[in-house]
Amino acid sequence: MSWEFLTIYWRDMLRFVRFRIALVVSLIQPALWMALYGAAMSSNFSRLSSGMTVPEGAVAVSYLTFMGAGVIALTTLFTSLFGGITLLFDKNWGLMRELLASPMPRNHIILGVGLSGVTKSFIQVMVIMGFGLLIGVRFFPGYTLLETAGAILGVLLFVGVFSLGFLFLSSAISMSMDTPEGLQAVITLLTLPLFFASNALYPIDAFPGVMRTLAQFNPLTHLVNGVRYFAVGRDFYAIGIHYVYNSSDIMLSFLALTGFAAVMFLVAWRVFKNAVVT
Repeated sequence: MSWEFLTIYWRDMLRFVRFRIALVVSLIQPALWMALYGAAMSSNFSRLSSGMTVPEGAVAVSYLTFMGAGVIALTTLFTSLFGGITLLFDKNWGLMRELLASPMPRNHIILGVGLSGVTKSFIQVMVIMGFGLLIGVRFFPGYTLLETAGAILGVLLFVGVFSLGFLFLSSAISMSMDTPEGLQAVITLLTLPLFFASNALYPIDAFPGVMRTLAQFNPLTHLVNGVRYFAVGRDFYAIGIHYVYNSSDIMLSFLALTGFAAVMFLVAWRVFKNAVVT
């Protein structure tokens, strides 16, 4: 088996660690988002939902816990969409020409970038969950140590598949762009509808019909479903809504993310196959 993709993976991870400002910001920003936005909105939603009866058997969770899963998903989305920018820098600095001319299969470049992006997402997820527990987020309520370990692996599995899909998409876009400004414009255009047409920060039950349909096909919604299922529970009550997840729902979300990642890999592979860098 060929392992050339590990060269790309290791190079990107070294770059991630050595650029200390980018490393610190990527770890602190989601924690601040949860602390500031989450704490402020949690108090408001707590007043609105006070006095409501919690359904029997459901675990009552605060908005801070509800949105904590959403912050994990949003951070993964942002990290993944910007993950391919390293390829754009390689193009501008002439390194991509050397990579494409080397004996390394081109799909290994895609895999190396994808795996490094997944590793970065894993690091951020663990930081978010740890910080969330410190400020009062009730991840893994009532779980045993073994159940918590299994739930963390489940969260990372969903995060990994989702991250791969958008890293492949980001890589394909980066290879088609000539400037970082163009890439940033496209990513911003993608981020807004993915962000707002999802259940990351609020429920989608009250969405208009068209937006609700879009949300159900949104990969971010499927990631949030998986994270909440593992980190919050399959039966919980939040902001006046009773959420019940069953195994078939979560399996459907996982298959949707897997299909999305597979399609994005084919798109990225096609772009790299036809890429010519002068």
